[in-house]
Amino acid sequence: MPALTIKNIPDSLYEQLKANAAAHHRSLNGELIATLEQALLSRPLDAEGQLAEIRALRGQLALPVLDPDAIQTAIDTGRP
Repeated sequence: MPALTIKNIPDSLYEQLKANAAAHHRSLNGELIATLEQALLSRPLDAEGQLAEIRALRGQLALPVLDPDAIQTAIDTGRP
């Protein structure tokens, strides 16, 4: 397996990597590999697909129809 040496890492970036490694119970090397995998191998955001899923889930909820006039009346009068 190839090896990689990283030079001149800013102190703040090193400290953040170290903190993340501790939080995830990983070594610095393991955290760096996980971070690189997440950044480089993640799939691009499919906004339209996510919006379709949200709309489908929302359609399954029994939400009342909100009338703009009723909303304004509630704002003006306050909660009971």
